[in-house]
Amino acid sequence: MKVTGVDVCPLTGATVDGGWPQGHEPQENLHTLVIVHTDQGLQGFGSCFTSGKLITGAVELLWPLLKGQPANEPERVSEMLHQSTFWQGRGGSVTHAISGIDIALWDIMGKACGQSVSRLLGGNYRSRIKPYGSILFDEPHLLARNLESVVARGFQAIKMGWRPFGRRDRKFDELLVSTARSVVGDSVELMVDAGGSEQFWPHGTNWARNTAEMLADYNIVWFEEALPPDDIDGFVELTKASPVPISSGEVLTRRQAFQPWLQRHAVDIIQPDVTKNGGLSEFRRIAWLAQDHNVQVVPHGWNTAIGLAADLQISAFLPVARYVEYLTPCAYIDELTTEPFRIDEEGCLQIPDAPGLGVQIDPDRLKRFCPQPITFR
Repeated sequence: MKVTGVDVCPLTGATVDGGWPQGHEPQENLHTLVIVHTDQGLQGFGSCFTSGKLITGAVELLWPLLKGQPANEPERVSEMLHQSTFWQGRGGSVTHAISGIDIALWDIMGKACGQSVSRLLGGNYRSRIKPYGSILFDEPHLLARNLESVVARGFQAIKMGWRPFGRRDRKFDELLVSTARSVVGDSVELMVDAGGSEQFWPHGTNWARNTAEMLADYNIVWFEEALPPDDIDGFVELTKASPVPISSGEVLTRRQAFQPWLQRHAVDIIQPDVTKNGGLSEFRRIAWLAQDHNVQVVPHGWNTAIGLAADLQISAFLPVARYVEYLTPCAYIDELTTEPFRIDEEGCLQIPDAPGLGVQIDPDRLKRFCPQPITFR
């Protein structure tokens, strides 16, 4: 079974604001699906947290290497693509594109074998996982309204992130967190993401340590991206001192970039993003390294339905897994598949066990968000 084509599908029309200073309009393109075709008619779907223009340029570079490769050898093919583009895209948009291709190849492999991706990657430690609804901070009254709607959708864990938290003063930060806790009560788990990967992040280790102490008073599950993502020494210091678990890692790509973070125990929780760190093949190697260093893995996923499906497969094969990120509300998750994701009464998602990623993309719904894919044949 050979690779015969790739479709690049930039998603527009329902893009969720990511909290960056410039904001995002619905028509902006932040997410891109990749469809890999084979000579036996099987298709695999992948997702990239990168604009379609960058993915198109990367696939143009990768296509001569990918065309005709066995579609049922995802790990070998992906590693070949990494090794063959060492000088032109190590860790950048080329790696992001390989992430989507790798996910799609695993999807094909599962469909060809009649097995879920999680079973092919090692087996199923669990059949369901708790999603945390991922939302942005806002002014207190608006935050309260949003939290109420997220709880009404069935979420029993919620992560709040980015602006305006950490952008005014400590008193306001505590007002946001206390508002959240009073709205959702003690039974809903809360996480806080400072968004330290934003440009020109103004805070250092002292601010992060003091903020962590405040968060501990509200039983926050973890404190994410409290420092800039290159400040590994600061993270090492913070993780040792913080009364709440520290997490980071969403901007890192390739397993080699994760090694020093895990070897130095710079975080309590590492958060690789399968849609940009190299795909499922690379994620598995990162996850096992984390397991060896006793660092918990929670997939990062500001996501699409395919990205969430990949994260759910990851959550099944990880020996230790507690949460999966679920951007909410998000049409690219909720309105692309033939069957929607459903949260049960205990606040958990069932992990799909159908062949491949276990989800089906509705072609008509995809066309709504991507009227004209870019094709490579």
